[in-house]
Amino acid sequence: MTAALHRDLKRLKALAFHRVEWAEEVLRHYHSLHEEVVQPLRPLYDWMFVPTTLWPFNIQDVLDDCRAALEKGKRLNPHLRLLIDLLPEPPSEAVCAVVAEHEHHVHKGVYENLLVTKAKYCQTELVIRTNPELRRQWQRIKATFNVQAYRDHKGVIRRTMGAERNLRPSFSVNLRRRDELFQATFDAFCLRWNLYGMQNDKPLLLKLSVNLTPYGTMIHIPAYWSFDPKRDIRWSAIAKLHRIRVPGRQGARLAEGFVQRMKDAKKLCRLDKQAARLGLKGDKKHAFLCAGLRWDPRTDDKRLARLRKEFL
Repeated sequence: MTAALHRDLKRLKALAFHRVEWAEEVLRHYHSLHEEVVQPLRPLYDWMFVPTTLWPFNIQDVLDDCRAALEKGKRLNPHLRLLIDLLPEPPSEAVCAVVAEHEHHVHKGVYENLLVTKAKYCQTELVIRTNPELRRQWQRIKATFNVQAYRDHKGVIRRTMGAERNLRPSFSVNLRRRDELFQATFDAFCLRWNLYGMQNDKPLLLKLSVNLTPYGTMIHIPAYWSFDPKRDIRWSAIAKLHRIRVPGRQGARLAEGFVQRMKDAKKLCRLDKQAARLGLKGDKKHAFLCAGLRWDPRTDDKRLARLRKEFL
């Protein structure tokens, strides 16, 4: 094992969802190639150490496919180069640390650090676990379908996941396909009892949950939950979790300031061109620019530089 690979795996051990196990082979192949060969893949490689919660797509799959192409002496096609170029810089270490900690809670299905009370969940869970009608319906499903074929390694069958604005990747059901028929049947069962799935013969009741996504923060309040915004949720904890990715302060006054700076930047662009035509330099150019912007001539030149950097 190379020193670089060993270092990478050590970093991944701290992440949830067994990242170090399913990333080792991909990273091993990556490090087997010369650094110059894999240089175009550096943005993807850097994203490998970001919690998967923040991935916009499966970074690992793209990295491995691109690596395989380069290993064969091929060049990345324009589509892949565009994809890599558009990928933003990875989130900061501070952001990744907070999200990684949250992922460990999500991995265990634990949201109590963000909630004030568990009583509503516990009460409803007791009702459904002891409900004979639920048991009878589950037995009918087991008699009709081979449910073992749909369980994961933990014995869990999950309902179809929801999505932002309820825009589901696939909404149609092909009743001629047994797997789709089973999923529709199972989804109906889960809807009836407010479940997200079954683990063997144990119903898994939906929890009030808070999840980060690459694009924002989602709060899911189960349909059965009599929601009390003051007593049920630790808003300060959720705000702290969400704000870790917010780049800076926001508000009406700040927005007005942004609009004014944008106007000043456009005017500065025109003034810079005029100053160049007039051959102005140094203090004369500075005085000309400040006069055109209606700024105090004693304004620090760094303010002009910041304005150019922000918009031009």
